[in-house]
Amino acid sequence: MNGGGQPASKQSMRRHNLALVLRQVAATESASRATVAARVGLTKATVSSLVEELRLAGLVIEHVPENQGRVGRPGGALALNPQGAAGVGVEVNVDYTAVCVADLTGAPRVRLTERADNRGRDAEETLHSAGRLAGRACAAARRAGLTPVQVTLGVPGLVHDDRVLHAPNLDWRHVPAGELLVRGLGRQRLAVSVDNEANLAAIGEFQARPAGAGASFLYVSGEIGIGAGLMVDGTLFRGGGFAGEIGHVTVIPDGPECGCGARGCLERYAGQDALLEAAALDTVSATRLGSAPAAAATATVTRTGGPRPHALPDAPTEGNAPVERLAALAAEGDEAAVRALAVAGRALGVALSGAVNLLDPPEVVIGGIYARLAPWLVPSLQVQLHERVTSGRWRSDRLQVSGLGTEAAVRGAAGAGVQAILRDPSAYIDLTSPVL
Repeated sequence: MNGGGQPASKQSMRRHNLALVLRQVAATESASRATVAARVGLTKATVSSLVEELRLAGLVIEHVPENQGRVGRPGGALALNPQGAAGVGVEVNVDYTAVCVADLTGAPRVRLTERADNRGRDAEETLHSAGRLAGRACAAARRAGLTPVQVTLGVPGLVHDDRVLHAPNLDWRHVPAGELLVRGLGRQRLAVSVDNEANLAAIGEFQARPAGAGASFLYVSGEIGIGAGLMVDGTLFRGGGFAGEIGHVTVIPDGPECGCGARGCLERYAGQDALLEAAALDTVSATRLGSAPAAAATATVTRTGGPRPHALPDAPTEGNAPVERLAALAAEGDEAAVRALAVAGRALGVALSGAVNLLDPPEVVIGGIYARLAPWLVPSLQVQLHERVTSGRWRSDRLQVSGLGTEAAVRGAAGAGVQAILRDPSAYIDLTSPVL
């Protein structure tokens, strides 16, 4: 029965059951058809039919052992097909555009990065360019045996219904980002959705966690802007739709004016530009992926059996020039660099202590550029947390540093595409069916 009290159609029931079986295969290592049937509560015959449909669609593979003289069909081990459907993540940030293609197991297989100063670019031009970069990544993925189907775009701003309502650091207002990205993709048959990049970074952090790690945490992403994502039992908390704008939490009420129009925002003390400026480093051409706004791209393609996600190469070391320079100066004991990072750490601590007092997350994870700068940020950050979190309940081990660093958002975007396929494999099957 559906919510309106009417019997569910055979088509909707099959759609539901396909997703149920596929998610069970994803959650269970090397399960047989009989095991899946027992766990989802469907008959063996029904599960066998559904598995066959998923197998023919290229979503699952089945390793059937030799019969070895036994009567009957031996039970095969089911697994997600690493050479089938793929999710595509696109991240448009202030100073770069990145694309990641992940296979159905979640492993990143293609990675393209293009550095550009997007602050001064027209939104349509930026998104068309991002679409073309995504198109190149999809072409590389197809050559590696994948079928890209779902694209998720991450942007540093407020998003609603695939539109960017406001992205202060890009100077975007009411931009139909999904529609513009589709135009850049050309004639490719790909579903597109849009989300906030910090939300996707939190998802990426969750998906990269080892088995047994906590599923509830507050993730804070440091870039030119600062965003946050709250994971609760493995699900992103969205509030009314715009949760996570921690960069615009006031830390000093009469502080400097922020691009959002308020004063004293966290971003004005702990954002990338604020850090570089306080350390007397250039912020005009300081893109995260290079010191000039030239559109140079770096690429990585990983085939089946190659490095897993943790081994995926990042952008070239020379590409992280501004933040790497700041880290190098801090390591040398440069007074301005050390002071800038200490001030940023204190500001982060003020903002995060309020979030911890309100939400009480088991862990706080800092990522983005903060992962690279953690040795100099964390000491003053921890001081504020210990002083401000009520009842002395703060423990230092509740603060963690992301292992993904600046890769979290684009990896999360690709993973979100994979999850969309797992939630509704029928949509993938329909999308990839030949057009008559």
